[in-house]
Amino acid sequence: MATLELRNVNKTYGNGLPDTLKHIDLSIDSGEFLILVGPSGCGKSTLMNCIAGLEQITGGAILVDDADISGMSPKDRDIAMVFQSYALYPTMNVRDNIAFGLKMRKMPAAAIDEEVARVAKLLQIEHLLTRKPGQLSGGQQQRVAMGRALARRPKIYLFDEPLSNLDAKLRVEMRTEIKLMHQRLKTTTVYVTHDQIEAMTLGDKVAVMKDGLIQQFGTPQQIYNDPANLFVASFIGSPPMNFIPVRLQRKEGRLLAVLDSGQARCELPLGISDAELETRDLILGIRPEQISLAPAVANGLPGVQADVQITEPTGPDLLVFVTLNQTKVCCRLAPDVPTRVGDTLNLQFDPARVLLFDAASGERLGVNVTPRQTGADNVAQFKGR
Repeated sequence: MATLELRNVNKTYGNGLPDTLKHIDLSIDSGEFLILVGPSGCGKSTLMNCIAGLEQITGGAILVDDADISGMSPKDRDIAMVFQSYALYPTMNVRDNIAFGLKMRKMPAAAIDEEVARVAKLLQIEHLLTRKPGQLSGGQQQRVAMGRALARRPKIYLFDEPLSNLDAKLRVEMRTEIKLMHQRLKTTTVYVTHDQIEAMTLGDKVAVMKDGLIQQFGTPQQIYNDPANLFVASFIGSPPMNFIPVRLQRKEGRLLAVLDSGQARCELPLGISDAELETRDLILGIRPEQISLAPAVANGLPGVQADVQITEPTGPDLLVFVTLNQTKVCCRLAPDVPTRVGDTLNLQFDPARVLLFDAASGERLGVNVTPRQTGADNVAQFKGR
């Protein structure tokens, strides 16, 4: 196990091209599982290659256990990498593929056999040792690629989108295997993916990247519940967060976010009194599971009414789409809610979970909409027209 620290890491290819990596600062404790997540072209694989030594950084430093490895060759960094393409040797059987790196290190034959047996048992591929890659399924090839990395017992493991070539069912199975493997080995791991489900389920820490920059770094729960900006909020979560343009209205010394469904007006108390906000274009963010059915009377006031446009049963949930402020809004309801297209629903928001974003910059405003507490002030207020 080892700590990994990136200090102001930059990467540029010159020739007038924009920087691929910009001022990357990350610190990973020994044994942690870090996820680098973001859309294609955001720089996550480049950052992975810089850690491995396959690319040279043009600024900053990469430290393992407080030692700067930025100038070391890949073979001297004691880092093992699992590639998206598996990169297996087609003429070698599984045993030789796993043992290849150990032979290059001139380990004794008995020690190599012992290590191959250990890894094969760990990955449950003992019965495949005599087969060649062409005789294996995609999932089996991925296990062999992982086995080759595991056999080295490095300080750090790097995974570059290792599941992207697998079908959906196998991805779920392999995701579980990787998590179990990390729990057993407790080796520091960096994992690159564009799949936000993998990011949320695998990582101890998540770094969300866009355009070569770290947009947010934290635990999966922090990223999900307290996104730093519109990009993070939209990228993490399935279904994604709803974003509703709102106008503000001052009443009794506080600001209200006004939502119109076409049938009723919803006034959501912000719990703040910032005069500057009244002149800014704002976007209200709320996740589908934070919108629920309101009783006929909530705090003596009716809920906001909206017509159902689409329903999507998923099994454990029912996704219902309505329109608020001329924006499609997704609500995640219980699967047994009796609703059909054309029905009118009475909806209420969880005001403790509502977020506000600046429409121009995309940055999240530094306040939650209301204090997270129980009581009347923590319930959305609604008024009919």
